Amino acid sequence: MPLKGGPDVVAADGHAAPQGWRGLVADWSSDRETFKVSWGKAMMWIFLLSDTFVFGSFLTGYMTVRLSTTEPWPNASEVFALDFGGAPVPLVLIAIMTFVLITSSGTMAMAVSQAYRRNRRPAALLVLATAALGAVFVGMQAFEWSKLIAEGVRPWGNPMGAAQFGASFFMITGFHGLHVSAGVIYLLVVAWRVLRGHYERSGNYQVVEIAGLYWHFVDLVWVFIFALFYLW
Repeated sequence: MPLKGGPDVVAADGHAAPQGWRGLVADWSSDRETFKVSWGKAMMWIFLLSDTFVFGSFLTGYMTVRLSTTEPWPNASEVFALDFGGAPVPLVLIAIMTFVLITSSGTMAMAVSQAYRRNRRPAALLVLATAALGAVFVGMQAFEWSKLIAEGVRPWGNPMGAAQFGASFFMITGFHGLHVSAGVIYLLVVAWRVLRGHYERSGNYQVVEIAGLYWHFVDLVWVFIFALFYLW
């Protein structure tokens, strides 16, 4: 039995374009854009959705462990404090890291805007600035790791309280840091291709927007990590 759908319309090439269910089947079978979304953007959204489940599972597990442990949980204001002039300043490094990452979201949004205006050089420079801010974030996270390791924090225990603190900290922040590091490499490749005029020749700068989707997701995840791990 043939699939029923709406009336055919005339496409730009003069041929009848099927509508309704027939149009949906035709789009999927011919590798066309479906639901007016490009395949690249659709696949990025699917990847981000799956990553949301992973991060959600990690954070849910962290909250469960923290609520169920019988040992005292280390005080984040003390654990993540830095000494300035002999006085500990709580969460100063984390505040700077958060500011850097949120700023990178702004530069990425501006890069997407410039890309769609086909301003090749400003778009590439803004993508590079975003990658640089991401690299700064990873560097500060490496410093944070080295400081805690030097103080005796390990995945299997720590001298500050509940043993699960080390495992939760290294797993969650490490997984997020891996995403930021991969994003920095991704952005460098995109910036290089923008500068080389690759997207100018094809007339399609959508890859910059797709990279922006990934970067904004990484920034959003950090907001949840910041709230649940450092402020709680």
